Amino acid sequence: MSSIFSKIIAGEIPSYKIAENDMFCAFLDVFPLVAGHTLVVPKKETDKFFDLDDAELAAILSFAKPIARAIERAFPCQRCGIAVVGLEVPHAHVHLVPINVADDLNFTRPKLKPTQEELIESQQKIIAQLT
Repeated sequence: MSSIFSKIIAGEIPSYKIAENDMFCAFLDVFPLVAGHTLVVPKKETDKFFDLDDAELAAILSFAKPIARAIERAFPCQRCGIAVVGLEVPHAHVHLVPINVADDLNFTRPKLKPTQEELIESQQKIIAQLT
């Protein structure tokens, strides 16, 4: 059975895509911790992050790096935090989150419910900062 991320990657479910290459896709989390919260997902359906092979692990971070920098430029934050939680969807992924304090990466907090307009605005802000 395909994960929700596989369906997003296949275009079966709409998303707010930030970047894509032959191995990975980055899109906004539609229930973010904060505005700009982005998910980086391998296209190859793999349940656990550390089940990715060494080359894929290195490649996902290289793919995420310019996106993290764009997030830092697009949103007022001290840095772009990174988290691998992997409990909510059985498909390896990395969370990129604009943070000012460590608690900004607290995944037990209630998630935001942004409007479509707010998600489009966040998407455009990040894409505009990609270099």
